[in-house]
Amino acid sequence: MADFFTHFSCVLDVGTVENAAKALDLYNAFMDELAAEDPPSDGFRLSVEPKYGGTKLWMHDETTGDPQQVVEFVMRCARAFRLRGRWGFQWANSCSRPRIGTFSGGAHLLDLGRRKTISWMTTDRWLAIALDAGGPDTGGQGDDLA
Repeated sequence: MADFFTHFSCVLDVGTVENAAKALDLYNAFMDELAAEDPPSDGFRLSVEPKYGGTKLWMHDETTGDPQQVVEFVMRCARAFRLRGRWGFQWANSCSRPRIGTFSGGAHLLDLGRRKTISWMTTDRWLAIALDAGGPDTGGQGDDLA
């Protein structure tokens, strides 16, 4: 039997130490919501990183995680702390055994001020479109690839 994993590690700067402390409360409430889902989400782990001045949240998987939950949590932080600018992260999908179609990845780019996805893509979808179109330089914007 094979085990499937989604890995990521990213940082969000919430601006102040006070915001970082409040973000921990937001995270705990968010994780409570996820635990009530059926089936429960893999979620992600969060900690405040003192080595970066205590204003940055480190989000990562423990064994496996859910990139969509990271996006939803970052949007909550953007709303709560009135964050601006672009933010994004990448993830990798892997498997404990060699299986066709189980190794891939992706990326998600957000506009924090507008609380909106700018673009996202997965490597498996990009490759399928590129192969179908006859070249690797297909799209490139992500919106057409999702």
